[in-house]
Amino acid sequence: MRKAIRCLLSLAVLIGTASAGTASATAATAAKPKATDIKDRILKIPGMSLVQEKPVDGYRFFVLNYTQPIDHQHPSKGTFQQRLTLLHKSVDRPTVFFTSGYNVSTDVRRSEPTQIIDGNQVSMEYRYFTPSRPQPADWKKLNIRQAANDQHRIFKALHRIYDQNWISTGGSKGGMTATYYRRFFPDDMDGTVAYVAPNDVNNKEDSAYDRFFRNVGTAQCRADLAAVEREALLRRGEIVKRYAKWAQDNKQTFNLVGNIDKAYEVLVTDLVFGFWQYQPAATACAEVPKKTATTDELWKWIDKVGGFNSYTDQGLETNIPYYYQAGTQLGEPGYKYDHLKDLLRYPGINNSRSFVPRDIPMSFDKNAMPDVDRWVRHHAERMMFVNGEWDPWSSEPFRLGSGSEDSYVFKVPGGNHGSNIAKLREADRKEATEALLDWAGVDAPQGAKTAPLAPFNKKLDKRDDTQKMQMLRP
Repeated sequence: MRKAIRCLLSLAVLIGTASAGTASATAATAAKPKATDIKDRILKIPGMSLVQEKPVDGYRFFVLNYTQPIDHQHPSKGTFQQRLTLLHKSVDRPTVFFTSGYNVSTDVRRSEPTQIIDGNQVSMEYRYFTPSRPQPADWKKLNIRQAANDQHRIFKALHRIYDQNWISTGGSKGGMTATYYRRFFPDDMDGTVAYVAPNDVNNKEDSAYDRFFRNVGTAQCRADLAAVEREALLRRGEIVKRYAKWAQDNKQTFNLVGNIDKAYEVLVTDLVFGFWQYQPAATACAEVPKKTATTDELWKWIDKVGGFNSYTDQGLETNIPYYYQAGTQLGEPGYKYDHLKDLLRYPGINNSRSFVPRDIPMSFDKNAMPDVDRWVRHHAERMMFVNGEWDPWSSEPFRLGSGSEDSYVFKVPGGNHGSNIAKLREADRKEATEALLDWAGVDAPQGAKTAPLAPFNKKLDKRDDTQKMQMLRP
């Protein structure tokens, strides 16, 4: 329609100048709009401002700020600056809308769908992750509906320039974000790829996690993990003493969780979750320390799998918005560790309320996740969920229902929280790639309809852990 309007306008100019003589024709020629640099076009969007442009071969890459209402239902009540990045290839290519659900990375990276469809990429920082946080912060405005409105406004602003098909995507909390966005604005995107996105429909019923930990991997690996967790608590005194020295040397404190002993207990009860979430199970089981391991060996393994900075004040500060959402809408995993019961000093401490400052009120909205789950089952269209067989977050996945159309759920065999389309079984990989290309509205070369359109670039397509945070975060 836009092209048709432009043609009609051009025709009107030609008709007008034909009857006005040579002078008018010359004036009409002079009045033709000049080609505009893409940066200028972007910065003409009301509320859009440039933070930085970074050089990258084959693209233009911009770090931007966009003015957003703190409350989309009452936009007169103040605004904040939301950070985003734009990897520009061409206005004639489709665009991927990537969300991590946390801070946005200002490094130049392509998500997997961006490589597959050879498109542009817009990446959004989630509200309340600094610096995209209103001041003062009204935490009640941190919810999935407000965040979906953020994404909708950015899409509407940029769609004026990038008017080809759009695909939303994200991994983990980013996959959840992409799904929630479709629930509230189902017609914005032409397709969605949600990677390893948990779906905690009933936050009080988490038996799926217990089933997962009873069956994942081999019996020997599970037994070794249980034994090393016990050993870590049996050596609590020695390791916490070393932990205190480490904290002093690294200027780390423990006021939020309570004290260093509490932080250590949470860390140990998380080890099994973190192990299966990120460790390469094919080799990592052999690296689990034995009961006879030295304390040095045990310390290094705990740090690798769990991270001693995870529950310090400094480690928690960046991620408070996640823990707030987990304790108010998203839900969080609850799983049993009966083999540690006799060694626990603070049972029940491992939950989001322990990691959010006490002056921030929290109450749980039990209707938010069931609403999204119903929508996916009954109304999802052109949606793809990619999960990992050995990823604990995939214990409670999104499921399709009788009302879902042109949608898929795939599982990577032996996959962890880094599962993606490239790691699927070959038949599934081809099916997923073909569906994504179709949603993006791009034609693949003959004989390459199930391969990424953009060749792999080791810098742009590096699959790193920039979105990976603490263990008990998706």
